[in-house]
Parts: sequence; structure tokens; C-alpha cells
Amino acid sequence: MRFRFVGTGDSAQTPCFGCDCQACGRARVISSCQRGPCSAEFWVNASRYLLDAGRMDLVESCERERPAAIFLTHYHADHVQGLLHLRWGLGASIPVFGPKDSHGCADLYRNPGLLDFRAGLKPFKPIHLDGMTVTPVPLLHSKPTLGYCLDDGGTKLAYLTDTLGLPCETESFLRDWEPDVVVLDATYPASHMEPKNHNNLPMAVQIIDRLGCPEAYLTHISHRLEADVLRDPSQLPANIRLAQDNLELQLGMHLAAS
Repeated sequence: MRFRFVGTGDSAQTPCFGCDCQACGRARVISSCQRGPCSAEFWVNASRYLLDAGRMDLVESCERERPAAIFLTHYHADHVQGLLHLRWGLGASIPVFGPKDSHGCADLYRNPGLLDFRAGLKPFKPIHLDGMTVTPVPLLHSKPTLGYCLDDGGTKLAYLTDTLGLPCETESFLRDWEPDVVVLDATYPASHMEPKNHNNLPMAVQIIDRLGCPEAYLTHISHRLEADVLRDPSQLPANIRLAQDNLELQLGMHLAAS
């Protein structure tokens, strides 16, 4: 499986405007340490599929390689804002899959342009692509939200953002499914004792531990969480890493994209 983190930040991104923490200061000097809106992509038999569409350079990336379809976790602006521009493009329609949400975001439903919004996905009902099975699973957030479990017949990867904990039925499914890799929301540092809509670091570590996953990556990372981990890297167990923008995973080999 070829999978790439396109963005790994929260809605404030890194560097965060006006912040002088260690994470923001480093990102202003080292571009590879910047974090854009949380999103990812994967390839199936040379076809590209997007997981969320919040980056404002989405049109440029789609001109380089047109996506076969887009899977949305939910309709918060930082996960769909790139579609507001992309929809006015030309050519064949692009299927868009996501949760059942009667409101969506802004006027995307009323004026979809080339975007072909499909009926809301049913949790746990798999979609079969050519060489990949994608199973949506419900998450806990302030809008209807889905995670996606990707299975190419050799590797299983669970992409789980944005969420505060996991619904019991999702956690039970994942235990039975036994993912090889989990990508999980971890927005807040441990000092954030009452998180809303997103996990803090201890919660994310506990979820991964309960799932028994051998390898995990954290995403939707705030500058505060990253600064805290930079101060104390021992907070991360050996099997858990902070994902980075442009980090690529392929057949169990982890390749940092330039």
C-alpha cells in the first residue's frame, strides 16, 4: 500500500499565527516542519484517492494528478475548504464520499460543480475499489464523522481523525480487524485535561495500546502538542510517531518525502 500524509496539523496549523513556541519557531525556519490542514492520500493500481480536502493548494495537486475519488471524514471547513475552488474546474466529475450530513459545508451541495457528492456512507459497509477495500467507521466529533479502514489484501491501515475517543462499536471492529498501522487524532498535550472533539496525547496512546497495534502515527497535531513532545520525547512509546507532512508509507517501508 502506498499512503501519504498530505497535512498533519490542526485548524490553526503550524506555525500558528503569533505564536513563538518551539514548534512554531522551528517551522518558520525549516519548511519540512510545517503542518498544513489534516489530510492524506493513497493509491490503488495507479489511481489516486484523497482523504479530506482542506489544503488550499488542492487545485495545484489535482492538476498534477487528478484524483479518482475523494473520501471526506466530515464537513468542517479545515477538511473541505479546498473543494470550494476545485469544484469550478473542468472535465469529468470527481466522486465525493463522506458521512451523512444534511448541512455539509457552505454551498457545496447546492453548487457542486464537477464534484459528484454521493449518498452518505453507511458505517461498516465496505466500498470495493480495484484492489482496495475501504470500510467507513463512525467517530466521535461535533459533526457526523467517519474514519476509513484501508485493506489492500496485504496491509491494513486505519485512518481515524477527527475524534475524541472511539465509539464502542468502532473500537470493537478495529480489535477484530487487527490493523497493521493506525493513524489517530492527537491534538492536545497531556496538560489539556478536558479535551473537546479531539484526543489529548495520553488518550491517543491508550487507544492505540488497547487496539494492540504494532505501529501508529499521530495526526491533527497542534503546535502545543508538538512543542510539548519536543520538550519531552519520552511521552511517545516506541511504536508511536508524530506524522509529518509529506511522510509516505509504502508496503511497510517508511519513506520521508523530500
